[in-house]
Amino acid sequence: MRSIWNGAISFGLVSIPIKLVNATESRSVSFRQIHTEDGGRVRYKKVCELDGEEVPQAEIGKAYEDADGTMIPITEEDLASLPLPTAKTIEIVAFVPAGDIDPLQMDAAYYLSANGVPAAKPYTLLREALKRSEKVAVAKYALRGRERLGMLRVVDDVIAMHGLLWPDEIRAPEGVAPENPVSVREAELDLADALMATLGEVDMSTLHDDYRTAVEEMIAAKAEGGEGVAPPATGEESGGGQVIDLMAALENSVRAAKQARGEEDGDGEGEGKGRAAVTPLKPRASRAPKATDAKKSTSKAAAKKTAAPARKSTSKTAAKKATTKSTATTKSTATTKSTATKKATATKKTTAKKATPRKRTA
Repeated sequence: MRSIWNGAISFGLVSIPIKLVNATESRSVSFRQIHTEDGGRVRYKKVCELDGEEVPQAEIGKAYEDADGTMIPITEEDLASLPLPTAKTIEIVAFVPAGDIDPLQMDAAYYLSANGVPAAKPYTLLREALKRSEKVAVAKYALRGRERLGMLRVVDDVIAMHGLLWPDEIRAPEGVAPENPVSVREAELDLADALMATLGEVDMSTLHDDYRTAVEEMIAAKAEGGEGVAPPATGEESGGGQVIDLMAALENSVRAAKQARGEEDGDGEGEGKGRAAVTPLKPRASRAPKATDAKKSTSKAAAKKTAAPARKSTSKTAAKKATTKSTATTKSTATTKSTATKKATATKKTTAKKATPRKRTA
């Protein structure tokens, strides 16, 4: 691999000559701009705003634009004269645990290669020291005209360096989190945990860019005189901003993930293989406020209508019972009175008979 920078690692009083090599490369498919009328390529030209003439690269310099629009020319000699101790040196300033480095600071990655036979011994020493300490080195270096921050760590048998953004280059996440307070239920967290356990881990080397593959296939088909690749059939597009049933979505996600891994079929078989078992929960039906009010008013009206005849029938029944009771009471009273009258009459007759003196017969 071609080196892009030569310098040395400053490790205390130890200097390690190294070469800097790009550790990453872009595999994205690049396109050119063309004139759609005739297919001619469209190029950018660097033109001077004052005279309108195209300027060759050899005549292009640097300048700093002041607040009022004034251009302040800056030459390479001006930059070279600045006191920059890390111009050709990766200066290690500290060793810290890898967890102390915020991933948001990660930038470009490089491999550091020992430059020459004498550099092999100190290079190996630093590599093994990093391995044993289980720490990373924080360093300063200069590249492309500016001082930068870096992190050195061991990858296999090579020292790699990640360019880091300066701490003041990381923006605070203000206004990013949801503004309205949201509560999450334990059941939802349990399903989220089950989904995470079902998806499990992945071998990073197996991941690839499906879009780039599709673009390359499309280009190959058009190069052979075809019309490209037919778009894949998709289901109905769902509108954005829809309110979803989170519990149902989590349950379906867990089920789909298990089926994709062959752990269960549609009937839910395959549980008990070390994965989290999920008990489907009944999703809550979404209710519209207007429809609910209408249903409530309808049910109340129906209840009133049903209750009205019931009251009438109840009052009629009560009236009949009262009439029956009064009739029975009247009859029993009359019967009692007549019986008492008869008894009294009989008693009077008996008393009169007893009171009448009998005549003696001579």
